[in-house]
Amino acid sequence: MTIAARPALAPSPDLLEEEHGPTGMLKWLTSTDHKVIGKSYTITSLVFFCMAGLMAMVMRTQLTSPDNTLVSQHLYNELFTMHGSLMLYLFAGPFAFGGLANFIVPLQVGAPDMAFPRLNALSYWLYLGGGMIMVSGFLTVGGAADFGWVAYAPLSSATNTPGAGPDMWIVALLLTGFSAIFTGVNIVATVFYLRAPGLTMFRLPIFTWNMLVTAILILIAFPVLASAMIMLWCDRHLGTHIFTVSGGGSPVLWQNLFWFFGHPEVYILALPFFGIVTDVLATFSRKPVFGYKGMVFATISIAALSTSVWAHHMYTTGTELLPFFSLMTYMIAVPTGVKFFNWIGTMWRGSLTFETPMLYAVGFLVVFLFGGVTGILLASPPIDFAVHDTYFVVAHFHEVLFGSAVFGGFAGLYFWYPKFTGRMTREGLGKASFWVMFVGFWVTFVPQYILGLHGMPRRIAEYGAATGWQSLNQVSTAGAYLLFASVAITLINFWVSWRRPVPAGDNPWDAHTLEWATSSPPPHHNFYWIPPIRSERPVWDYNHPEHATPNGHAVPSPVPAAVGSLAAPGSSDGGAGGSGHVGGGTAQ
Repeated sequence: MTIAARPALAPSPDLLEEEHGPTGMLKWLTSTDHKVIGKSYTITSLVFFCMAGLMAMVMRTQLTSPDNTLVSQHLYNELFTMHGSLMLYLFAGPFAFGGLANFIVPLQVGAPDMAFPRLNALSYWLYLGGGMIMVSGFLTVGGAADFGWVAYAPLSSATNTPGAGPDMWIVALLLTGFSAIFTGVNIVATVFYLRAPGLTMFRLPIFTWNMLVTAILILIAFPVLASAMIMLWCDRHLGTHIFTVSGGGSPVLWQNLFWFFGHPEVYILALPFFGIVTDVLATFSRKPVFGYKGMVFATISIAALSTSVWAHHMYTTGTELLPFFSLMTYMIAVPTGVKFFNWIGTMWRGSLTFETPMLYAVGFLVVFLFGGVTGILLASPPIDFAVHDTYFVVAHFHEVLFGSAVFGGFAGLYFWYPKFTGRMTREGLGKASFWVMFVGFWVTFVPQYILGLHGMPRRIAEYGAATGWQSLNQVSTAGAYLLFASVAITLINFWVSWRRPVPAGDNPWDAHTLEWATSSPPPHHNFYWIPPIRSERPVWDYNHPEHATPNGHAVPSPVPAAVGSLAAPGSSDGGAGGSGHVGGGTAQ
């Protein structure tokens, strides 16, 4: 790689060679450019998010009044199963790990593309195909899968849930699972082998660090899920009895296999959003990340501990050692607490501004903190025994995952929307969407904690008037409609910002990391110059030469240089070369 000074003048269009291959719809269908694939993941996952949200609205409306008949028990079970499946398997993970990681990680490490561009494209099409197959279950004779998103045996057996819908659900998870595995391989290879000169591991942005650790977790957890799905398929169609007691199998084996995937999956979903929030807080505090190495080691610790706590989902089965799994669950709160301390330290005495991304990031801190505190309560076996199958767990689960995937995800969307499109969003609409979502979140889920303590079971479609649960359910449903309105405001914001563009410039937030060194949106091969990398925030160092780097040396002022040869070897069809050439011009 050649590190070049920023060009004094913008390169001419014939040098930039922006158009590579097909354009229009054919480009979206055939491209192996990581930016196009990242946008495809983002848009697709948001479509699945909206579908899952509509299902949630139907379920909440059903529970607004006692003995409601808006939907049948069977349809409610389908909606419940598909809502959870779309949110967890088709939105939260693919949105962060497929969409944002695909677009941002190569930019943050100074690479021209992912290490394996064709494999990257295959990952997206596997994800899209799996998602379409899962949703298509509604079109079958028996309907979609209705055994819950955890597919507990024997509920998921062919005897209890016959039909094509459950089989399509299994195939969909296999396809999306392989999609995640291939993306994990790509991110690990890209981070390790395509980093820019000077970008050592301990200068990587925290977002990239979190994506790297998440990729390694995926390579550990998703093969277990794939194995469990294949076993379940064999039970349903090949006459095996792996999970059936009558044939000598064990239903609890399914729970062990699923949750060995499922609890690392919680952090596979959360860690990318931890990285987003870290980058956003540092940018809008105008400070480097407080305790950078502590953040890195806390992330690694969370990943390691997440593989040893899966059985805290199984306290009530009576098949595991309660003290061990309770202790491990308490321990995983320690590195998470370290992160909170560092996030607060990053903001402490910073030059804080509260644009929309910052509001969502601070909202994430508040929401995730309270969700984590209720998780500590559930780590205690006696408390878990009392509330295990109640709405208390539903509220905790949503507070943690909605708090991370939606608050953290929207922080990332608003933060990188200028980088995706070259346009700014409307601050008024952005702030309105945040406050409506923040209020709606608490109105939705606080009543569910109380309902759980009053004994309302989860997974029920109806309840009697004598239970006294109607008022709290009505409040919760009103909050859900506020959440729906907040998402609608965000979609309107993005549409208006796209149709009536306000140019963003290359770095509208005065951000720190390498993706902001290139244009918005980036050129085909990402970079035509890269600033000197002497800390974990090279763009800030370059744009603010009056500040000293950690080694005590001032960053030299920009020196205009001729553009020279701007060709970037490698192509999105053939793969990024191992040499990692991304720029040309006068070397520094």
